[in-house]
Amino acid sequence: MRDLLWLIVIILLIGWLVGFIGFGDLVGNLIHILIVGAVILAVLGLIRRV
Repeated sequence: MRDLLWLIVIILLIGWLVGFIGFGDLVGNLIHILIVGAVILAVLGLIRRV
């Protein structure tokens, strides 16, 4: 389960990076939802590990 969680985090981060660089002006602040989701999932993964 941890591997799946980290895979989702990585996919969200890559999606955020591509959206931010490629479509920053078009999408605006909505693209930051991806980074927030990735951070939340990463924190949950760290909490569950402990």
